[in-house]
Amino acid sequence: MKMSGGVEWALHCCVVLTSVDEPAPAARLAQLHDVSPSYLAKQLQALSRAGLIRSVQGKAGGYVLTRPPSEITVLDVVEAIEGPAPAFICTEIRQRGPMATPPEACTTPCAISRAMANAEVQWRAALRAVTIADLADDVRGDYGPGALAGIGAWFKAAEG
Repeated sequence: MKMSGGVEWALHCCVVLTSVDEPAPAARLAQLHDVSPSYLAKQLQALSRAGLIRSVQGKAGGYVLTRPPSEITVLDVVEAIEGPAPAFICTEIRQRGPMATPPEACTTPCAISRAMANAEVQWRAALRAVTIADLADDVRGDYGPGALAGIGAWFKAAEG
């Protein structure tokens, strides 16, 4: 399964929002990630529609998380960007062609559909088990305790 790049940008933005005390302007988030402001705005709007972030208006406006990062999962972000639909949709291929299984014999999902549904359940459970706080902790572990603090300072410098 291939997810859109928007998921990656959205996750990065959520992690960055853990490092700031004030709302982070969309333009500054785009600058930090070297991405088109209009492209990033779409991802931020999707996160906002899902209730994961909110826009703060005014001179010091921007985006903030709507709840603690420990209460926002990676799955929340994926579903905000990609939607909640399953990655695999069975089209009942077994009912086609010269050896088609009659519809009345297809009362349960086929082995392929069951395997894909099981993978979907496991994939979603794995994404549900990781929070934005976990990702922020991993960033600190990967790059040192000053990594996110440096990003927060970079945002603060733009305010003044």
